[in-house]
Amino acid sequence: MADTTQILDFLSALRENNQKDWMEANKQQYLQAREQFTLLVAAILEELKPFDPSLEGVEAKDCIFRLHRDIRFSADKAPYKTWFSAVMAVGGRKTLEAVYYLHLQPGNESMLATGLHQPPGEQLKKVRQEIDYNAGELKEIITEKRFQQYFGSIQGEKLSRAPKGYPVDHPNIEFLKLKSYLAIRKLSDEEVKSDILTHEVVETFKAAQPFNEFLNIAAS
Repeated sequence: MADTTQILDFLSALRENNQKDWMEANKQQYLQAREQFTLLVAAILEELKPFDPSLEGVEAKDCIFRLHRDIRFSADKAPYKTWFSAVMAVGGRKTLEAVYYLHLQPGNESMLATGLHQPPGEQLKKVRQEIDYNAGELKEIITEKRFQQYFGSIQGEKLSRAPKGYPVDHPNIEFLKLKSYLAIRKLSDEEVKSDILTHEVVETFKAAQPFNEFLNIAAS
């Protein structure tokens, strides 16, 4: 079982010392925390694969994002992210499909997310077309008991007006305005440190699998 307390402790220290010199002096602690995160992602994948066969062949190393930040065009020159994150989907972190996203960040900022984040224009157009034709299926998925228990609703950035080609009085205009289609569950530090974290993550992602499948079919 992954030591998530070690992960949060390292990230808390990094948040207070986000400098290359500190990281070099504490490289061993970083490697240990990253190893624990890798173990966690691997355990989640192992339990998800029988439920979602699309994940067959996906390994933890394919899913985990680098800790280094791209600071070339940012006013914030802190060299490192202060969280560990991973995307579980076909193609790992490089995927264009709907994802299972794990984000661990101290200060009660951890979360689980699923769906499509800012898909390319053509993908977004196809998803909107599917919702236009088949909103009933999406509504059935997101009102299912377990989905409601873990996520409550779907969310994402929205257009301020109706997208081109759709009337402002469309019965599903709020869904059509979305530029991302996401379901998010926040996690407290205590939940992250819990012995049942892996189970909770897997059960949450299972509840979101029909949502991801709907988006992938729509966007294909």
